Amino acid sequence: MKHLNKLIALLMLLGLSSQAQDSDNTWAISFGVNAVDGGRVSAASSIKNQFSQYFDQKAYWSIIPSVSTLNVSKYVGDNFSFGVTGSVNKITKFVGDVVVDPATNTTSYPLVNSGDLMYYSIDGAVKYSFMSLIKSKIIDPSAHIGGGYTWLGDASAGTVNGGLGLTFWFSKQVGFSIQSTYKHSFDDTRVPNTDVPSHMQHFAGLTFKFGAKDTDGDGIYDKYDACPEVAGPKEFNGCPDTDGDKIIDKDDACPTEAGLAALNGCPDMDGDGIADKDDACPDVAGLKALNGCPDADGDGITDKSDKCPTVKGPKENGGCPWPDTDGDGVLDKDDKCPAVKGPASNNGCPIAEPTEEAIKKLNEYAKTILFDTGKASFQKQTFPVLQSITAILKEYPNAKFSIEGHTDNTGKAAANQKLSEERAAAVKNYLVENGIATDRLTSSGFGQTKPMDSNKTKEGKANNRRVEVKLVK
Repeated sequence: MKHLNKLIALLMLLGLSSQAQDSDNTWAISFGVNAVDGGRVSAASSIKNQFSQYFDQKAYWSIIPSVSTLNVSKYVGDNFSFGVTGSVNKITKFVGDVVVDPATNTTSYPLVNSGDLMYYSIDGAVKYSFMSLIKSKIIDPSAHIGGGYTWLGDASAGTVNGGLGLTFWFSKQVGFSIQSTYKHSFDDTRVPNTDVPSHMQHFAGLTFKFGAKDTDGDGIYDKYDACPEVAGPKEFNGCPDTDGDKIIDKDDACPTEAGLAALNGCPDMDGDGIADKDDACPDVAGLKALNGCPDADGDGITDKSDKCPTVKGPKENGGCPWPDTDGDGVLDKDDKCPAVKGPASNNGCPIAEPTEEAIKKLNEYAKTILFDTGKASFQKQTFPVLQSITAILKEYPNAKFSIEGHTDNTGKAAANQKLSEERAAAVKNYLVENGIATDRLTSSGFGQTKPMDSNKTKEGKANNRRVEVKLVK
């Protein structure tokens, strides 16, 4: 008895820590005590007398103070279960034939000396539970019907059984059950050791359900567990979420680091929308095209790899712009003479001596230089011509040139001489001011001494008023 009490306590503990439904835990075992009413229910002729002392255990019930009933049942579906029950008892209160007192017309149900008859029974029953109908999770009323075989002393008989029961569930697996069963026997007499009269049998004890499988022990049965081999909370259907980011490990690309659902559970420290595991610069927000690294100057080179992170430049030069040391408009990488100015047409190198075509073009420009009448000041439309002359001279930085002024024969020769010198000097000064080295240029005037056309016509005089640029060899 001592060891049995320990077993009951252990089973209760196991049951209280579990979850169950009949469709999951299809097996149940019940054990407890039973009481046999001694046959009054069949001795009385009226229903009123049959049940008038239904709870009078002192008068009619026989009980032994130990576990005396064991039931094993299996849930078969739709609230039905089938079970087999074995019981043992000792009958000390056996109701004999009914005695009627003629004088008072009263009926009595005397107990006969049964000699402590041993009682054994084995019964099968189909039980229907009303628990789902009343929508309760604790109170479980039921009805059952079946049959069995009973031994009473030297007598034995088959019975047809039916009754009601009630279970109070402490949890979904452990409950306290009570049950009453009417066992109808077809014996007509009530003689001890000869007959087994119809009688009531009552039961009280514990019921345990079992059978469901929970491999990982997380309280969620395998049939409902999305991760039956690994323990996890009910919130995630039994799957673990190690990092607590609400994304289960099997769907989490970073199961040990809390992260964002949009990044499959991976963290993004810099908030640039790129998971740290894929981010080459996880501490600084950057561009997806550059694996999460920033590019301040927008040249397509990450700042950490850019030698000039604030200035755009090509990748071939480490993110820095190509230099133009001599300022000739030809980048050093393409300039074969990076320290000396030269035209792009000559790969950035100066041309030693201008070509005849260049000299011709210089003088074509020079002939169109216009001065204010009788002065050495330029007319406004002449400045673009002077800029073109300057550009040609810059292409030949090592060449030297003389600027020569000429006039027509209008006026005095001395005045014309002075005016030609001043006009040649004005052209030279403009060129120097616009980047042509002084030592490359000389100027001189010839007045009216070197006409190139007749001074007798207007057109001829216009041709004689000129500036010429000549190469000094």
